[in-house]
Amino acid sequence: MSLLISLQAIILGGFIMVKTHAIEIFDGYATEYDQWFLANKQVFLSELKLLKSALDLSSTKHVLSIGCGSGLFEDTLHRQYGLPLFDGVEPSTDMAQIAKKRGLNVRIGKAESINLPARQYDTIYFNGSSSYIKDLLAAYQNCIKALKSGGHFILIDVPKESAYGLMYMLAKIQGNYQSEELANVLPKWPYPIELVDSAYWHTTLEKKHLLENELQLRHLRFKQTLVANPLYTNDSAEEPEDGFSKGGYVAIIAEKP
Repeated sequence: MSLLISLQAIILGGFIMVKTHAIEIFDGYATEYDQWFLANKQVFLSELKLLKSALDLSSTKHVLSIGCGSGLFEDTLHRQYGLPLFDGVEPSTDMAQIAKKRGLNVRIGKAESINLPARQYDTIYFNGSSSYIKDLLAAYQNCIKALKSGGHFILIDVPKESAYGLMYMLAKIQGNYQSEELANVLPKWPYPIELVDSAYWHTTLEKKHLLENELQLRHLRFKQTLVANPLYTNDSAEEPEDGFSKGGYVAIIAEKP
């Protein structure tokens, strides 16, 4: 079974979400999140390849995904590459419900405050979740306590300064994607505006400063994907490249002393 076909099977595998009383950002939007990746298969594959590439530089024995969402990425890594189903932390009960159905061990809580076991994990990563955290330092400081010495702390997200970041910030200011300024330059299926509006965008250099200067992490490495203009990134999947100056999705891999 091809990855694209199996991705469709994963996303449409019978998950019907009912909105709960919780008020986390993604509650009520879990289905839209997965369906967006189904509509943007090549973007998903590019981002999946970037996550896999970052994990290839780390141990995947004991791994924690912070903001694991619906577990879509973790489930696909497991199915396609044979990686274990990682542990997860997720504030949205809607998202966590789907991730648990996919087999992840998920704890519901926020990165800034969840109580994690000390020095438990070889690798901790934030895949797309940093953009929904206002106080990055508080979140990173809290989670890094669960990382073993020599373990890897991985941040993957849309940089504020990238073409995707600038597009999303303009849409957030406008409140929609229908403005004249965005006419004929948007991807066919842009990210749901409700989720764009809830985001806090951060630059790669901002996160680099936190990792090096505030958290005292070392040996930083950078990988990027979605180098093509957002209008064209769903035409074909991209292989990850070293660096961070061109990508619409960037990974920072750092080591804890």
